[in-house]
Amino acid sequence: MEKPLGKNGIYVFCPNHTSFLDIPIMLLLGNGNHHFMGKEELKGNPVFKLFFETIDIPVKRESKISSYRAFKKAAANIANGMSLIIFPEGRILDRYPPKLHHFKNGAFRLAIEQQIPIIPVTIANAWQVFFDDGKLFGSRPGVIDIFVHQPIETAGLTVEDDELLKNKVYQVINSKLNEYEDRQKRSRKDSTLSTARR
Repeated sequence: MEKPLGKNGIYVFCPNHTSFLDIPIMLLLGNGNHHFMGKEELKGNPVFKLFFETIDIPVKRESKISSYRAFKKAAANIANGMSLIIFPEGRILDRYPPKLHHFKNGAFRLAIEQQIPIIPVTIANAWQVFFDDGKLFGSRPGVIDIFVHQPIETAGLTVEDDELLKNKVYQVINSKLNEYEDRQKRSRKDSTLSTARR
């Protein structure tokens, strides 16, 4: 964590998304009282069903009306002191190994409208442990590296700045993913060299 978060602070958390593990990870990281916005299909998952029928907000990805209602409810929850956790990519892509996909604007417009900070979160390697729902590549044990970046303030911004804010958050996460990948490559190279010298 780059900067300690205020215990009673209200934020919009924006993590990248490559694994079903991302949701429980963010449940543990979420600051104080918080809720998720996620695809409606999660209501079919027995683990997440209860939450998406009570606290969390399901949204139909292809429905503008559903999206409007979901963000209106999220704004009301924020006004009542709840932070929001939302995956700005909107879904897990089929591409493997995954690359950061473009972000949707909704989370950034909401943060600006509510004048609350955005917190980028880089989940670096959950996909290596459990990609998507695990059906394609299975799972393996491992340590997941997570980076909670310092808040990006929205005070003074207007909704016309949503693209600027979106690009800033994207750059923070993408830079950390690239840095992490480069470090892993160097580590593998050093390990290979070390083995060759034995």
